[in-house]
Amino acid sequence: MHGDSKALVSIVVPIYNVENYLDQCLDSIEAQTHKNIEILCINDGSTDSSPDIIRAHAAKDSRVVLVDKANGGYGQGCNMGLRLAKGDWISIIEPDDWIDPTMYEDMLTFADGFEEQLDIVKTPWTDIRNWDDPKEQAPYPSTMQGEIPTSTAPITVADEPKLMSMHPSIWSAIYRTGFLRNNNIAFPEYPGAGWADNPFLVETMCQAKAIVYLDKPYYNYRCDLPYSTRNHKTDEAITRPFDRWDDMYDIMKRLNVTDDRIWQAHDLRGINYSFGAIYDDGWDNPLVKDRVQKCFAKMDPELVINNPEIAPHRKKFFCELLGLPKPKIDYTAWWAHLIKMAGSTIKYEGVGRLVHRVGRATFFKTEPTHVK
Repeated sequence: MHGDSKALVSIVVPIYNVENYLDQCLDSIEAQTHKNIEILCINDGSTDSSPDIIRAHAAKDSRVVLVDKANGGYGQGCNMGLRLAKGDWISIIEPDDWIDPTMYEDMLTFADGFEEQLDIVKTPWTDIRNWDDPKEQAPYPSTMQGEIPTSTAPITVADEPKLMSMHPSIWSAIYRTGFLRNNNIAFPEYPGAGWADNPFLVETMCQAKAIVYLDKPYYNYRCDLPYSTRNHKTDEAITRPFDRWDDMYDIMKRLNVTDDRIWQAHDLRGINYSFGAIYDDGWDNPLVKDRVQKCFAKMDPELVINNPEIAPHRKKFFCELLGLPKPKIDYTAWWAHLIKMAGSTIKYEGVGRLVHRVGRATFFKTEPTHVK
């Protein structure tokens, strides 16, 4: 035990023009049952009323700190927060989300139950869908919930590769400050939002020697609205998933990651990003074709073909695109994966959500019909 249950937590909130959601976010942080917190509100050059909202919260709660800076993007704002943090642990909260009251108390109490010094405490989260319509808004368990057992001993990402293959969700975790600083871990400073959470996920998960997972959600995440990612307007938006996947690949090479389980998790992300791009922007888009081809070319075909979490039709498409022989599919492993997924989905979300997930996993069975 390391006294984590009483530790100071530095909560970094990178803020840019979120006036509609910021009160709810800050209220939820201030209401934490673990009181030993500092709330670092990094105002990244907002042009709306966000700074006024922060000042109002700071006036009534001395733990709220307003830090003004010129606009530089999500990663730059997070890095300023990491540098200013005084706490033993660091949490990153997105300003359009909110957290449940016992999040830090429960995570720190859980951490305090281990003799080892921990690097990361990770939890699942709750997806808030259709959040733009109060009548339709509804909470759903994230795909991570129920997929990883609550830890009885510290693990690494190789023990639970789903920590790498699922949504980056860096905000449903806390990170020991010393771990981040000793390993010089920071966010890449892309313009705008830029998906800077992807590389941060790899930097933290691949360098952590002691991760614990608590299978209870506390974080409420406003996820993408239906069809909001279709038909991107700029080339940068189309290629962003591939750019981030490449950045993650480069980090794994730099860190000398050799475990096949971790590479398979990264390949699964690349496969998912590729088929997501085909769905969003079309196989006829030359940028999509080019980047899918380049993404697949970086993968080890044997690891892809032997990955039970990649659908058979996707493996066939992968091989066809790369000019490889038709793969021998282990359908037993695939069906075992589907059965496990189905059981977890029905338990937490019901039959309706299972139908939706199976549809998402198979909608490319006939599309694209060829790779030319």
